[in-house]
Amino acid sequence: MSNDDINFLTEIQFFKQLTPQELDMFSTILKKVKFRENETIVNEGEEGFTMYIFREGVVQVVSHITLKVGSHKWSEAEKSIASFDSKQMSVFGEMSLITGAPRSATIKAITPCVLYEINKDDFDKLAMREPSIGYKIMKEISAVLSNRIKGMNGTILKLTTALSIALSKKKK
Repeated sequence: MSNDDINFLTEIQFFKQLTPQELDMFSTILKKVKFRENETIVNEGEEGFTMYIFREGVVQVVSHITLKVGSHKWSEAEKSIASFDSKQMSVFGEMSLITGAPRSATIKAITPCVLYEINKDDFDKLAMREPSIGYKIMKEISAVLSNRIKGMNGTILKLTTALSIALSKKKK
């Protein structure tokens, strides 16, 4: 990794707890990857073993949903959940890094993107060799996931309230 890459990482809250030496060790498992405009970075449902650190560009988060299109017909559709840049979302794919779980959404590059990819096996080996690094990164991943759950809880409350209101109006 270049000094420019390391300097960029020091500016990300996610890595603020790492010492310069730990950041140097961590950077050895990063792979700089580029995606073209409209290129899919990850696909919903596919097995995932990587997390990405967002350097530049804009991505769109898309999820597949099933919609009722007639009295007896259902159709699959893609629904854009949100668009993000590196200032709004510094990492994504953290669940796959921890568990290897299938991807929960599709992420597409809206503009050309530069990311740093972290492979689960490489991270696990580094965390076993350097438990302090593993602990600090896992603590940050936990904070990211906790904040996302907190946000989703608020969204679920709003949606259930709206559904309850819509159903009560339909009964009248």
